[in-house]
Amino acid sequence: MSQCEMDTYKSSGPGGQHRNKRETAVRIKHLPTGIIAQAAEDRSQHKNRAAALVRLRSLLALKVRNTVDLDTYVPPQELVQILPAKSTIRGSDKGSQIGPNNPKFALGMQALLDLLFVVDGSVSDAAKKLGLSTGALSRLILSDDSLRMAVNEFRATKGLKPLK
Repeated sequence: MSQCEMDTYKSSGPGGQHRNKRETAVRIKHLPTGIIAQAAEDRSQHKNRAAALVRLRSLLALKVRNTVDLDTYVPPQELVQILPAKSTIRGSDKGSQIGPNNPKFALGMQALLDLLFVVDGSVSDAAKKLGLSTGALSRLILSDDSLRMAVNEFRATKGLKPLK
């Protein structure tokens, strides 16, 4: 939050006078990247702030890339947590798998996208680095709509077929 600017505003829509009396809608802007997330679906400013923050984290995970060195690549803990149990690098000591509904999924999603960007969108090359079959990695990517769309957009820029 120290890198963000938050403002509140009155939202419109159903709810009439209850919704329009108070500034309950929240908009959060990440200053270094200019990425904006907002939430206005609740009458509580606190709940809208939490929802906007979750959306901002997800957007940052989708849009901001970190550099990865393939020669010394070791999957980060965040990525290992979202991998299915079938992965050879995911041992039983890593705990249960984190799914798309978990707030920590965005960190794993970011690490996966970082790897896919380094291997030019090749799901099979990324799967080899993660000790997964290509099908298992494809299923993981397809489990989250925003992750699927981000991967398919990148693959389109490389002239590759989209994942379905």
